[in-house]
Amino acid sequence: MLRIGVVGTGHMGKYHINTLSTIPDISFVSICDKDEQTLKELSERYGVKAYTDYKKFLNSVDATIIAVPTYLHYKFASEAINMGKHVLLEKPMTKTIYFAEKLFELAMKKNVVLQVGHVERFNGAVQELKNIVKNPHLIQAQRMSPKSRITDVGVVLDLMIHDIDIVLLLAGSNLIDISAYGSRVYSSFEDIASATLYFENGTIAHIAASRITENKIRNLAISQQGSYIFLNYDTQEITITRQPVSDYTVLKEEIKYKQEFVVEKVYVHKENALRLEQMHFIECIKDGKEPKFSPEDDLAAHRVAKKITDCIYRNWRKQ
Repeated sequence: MLRIGVVGTGHMGKYHINTLSTIPDISFVSICDKDEQTLKELSERYGVKAYTDYKKFLNSVDATIIAVPTYLHYKFASEAINMGKHVLLEKPMTKTIYFAEKLFELAMKKNVVLQVGHVERFNGAVQELKNIVKNPHLIQAQRMSPKSRITDVGVVLDLMIHDIDIVLLLAGSNLIDISAYGSRVYSSFEDIASATLYFENGTIAHIAASRITENKIRNLAISQQGSYIFLNYDTQEITITRQPVSDYTVLKEEIKYKQEFVVEKVYVHKENALRLEQMHFIECIKDGKEPKFSPEDDLAAHRVAKKITDCIYRNWRKQ
């Protein structure tokens, strides 16, 4: 039976541990972190072994989920891959494109699965969107959160990269230009960012991300010929608004204009996206399948994120 463990018991690591414990036909065997107290509590709760030594942890598993701080991603992932372990690595892969490419090269050389944790790809509503969106004119994405626990990267790699990934999927065209602005609030990096992406087919995408907002807002809106599509990521709900009838009446005193809209709610099969992501990782290992999303898909989102941060930092230097 496939033995899997989780390294990193912080916020995201705990989500992975809880979800992994519900998946059948695997052996969830161990967790790893330097926080001994948290390890003890989680080890007792889930009935798994606890390690503070990463090499000993790797010897106990066939595959690992890595949910450590971003600056440690390359170190932990490369060590696991070199030992022949399959890796599900939380996003962003690494802080730089260079090390992200190196990880994929290493995984190919060692013939192991390397999957990147872009969890929104497995959101049921996003899966449904791919069947609805055709030739979008305008895409608007908004991802707002309170102060983040992550301070080793900015909001673009922390949050916006989710929406970059989905926008690239929906636009279905080559990116030709980017403009972006951002501001520091409490970290050394951008904590607020706004980017506009221009595509060869005429699609324009506006993406806004914040980790200083006292509310959690995650939505996506698409304007295309004949319809306006709105997705709420949290509720996994999609509505489509259409305007079938518009009319006006000329009276002696005034002109009356009437519009009628039809709002359609799309049925979405709702499941835990993180669980689906983990199950896909497991299926790829067990059945020898290629991940649904290629290394080029993962690198594309990373490259666009890098272009956005470069643009933001250039604008800072001008000030």
